[in-house]
Amino acid sequence: MSSRKGKRDAARVVREQLASERRRRRTIWVSAAAVVVLVVAGVVGWVVWSNQRSDTFTTPPGANAAGTGIVSGGGPVTVDVYEDFICPACHRFEQTSGAALEQLVADNKAKVVYHPVAYLNRFSTTDYSTRSSAASGCAAAGGKFREYAKALFAKQPPEGSAGLSNDELIDIGAGVGLDRGSFGGCVKDGTYRTWTDHVTDEASRSKITSTPTIMVNGQPLENPTPDALNAAVAAAK
Repeated sequence: MSSRKGKRDAARVVREQLASERRRRRTIWVSAAAVVVLVVAGVVGWVVWSNQRSDTFTTPPGANAAGTGIVSGGGPVTVDVYEDFICPACHRFEQTSGAALEQLVADNKAKVVYHPVAYLNRFSTTDYSTRSSAASGCAAAGGKFREYAKALFAKQPPEGSAGLSNDELIDIGAGVGLDRGSFGGCVKDGTYRTWTDHVTDEASRSKITSTPTIMVNGQPLENPTPDALNAAVAAAK
């Protein structure tokens, strides 16, 4: 009798172990399926968000056809300038080579396309790269992109700071001759923030990884001094 009871107990233990193992496997499969669903949903959501982000933007007057930069001049050679207004190296480039670019435009030797990217938001506490780039779009709408960009670099805040406030950005615009009312409203409304997102996203897709990056007819210029810019433009004709 006790032998039969022992066998029944052993069989029950085995059945319970098998049932427990089946439950464990079901839990694993259900969890794995849930993870797959979440991953797929996340990818789909990212694609949708990315498409919305790149397709719905307001382009300022003076931008190129792709909406990725502000065009200055109409010469036969295209010089692309990727810059971030809080980037110290971009400030130095403006100081050393900005006038050379303007002269190439004045001499009708080059068309310069300025791409104000927002790569360095992490170096301010207020997304200054985005705010200043968007403000430069407002300046382009007022016909004074270059004047405003030069003034921004002249008053560049240090990395790691809050950056200039919107009121300070507006004061700079008024200082270069922009209408305080319309320009100020544009800055405060963030009219060109979506454009800044587009400029930045497209620069990243084009493998632009640092600022300043200078391209002459699509070829990177490693040391963009005035002499190097003039020589590269002359060679590209």
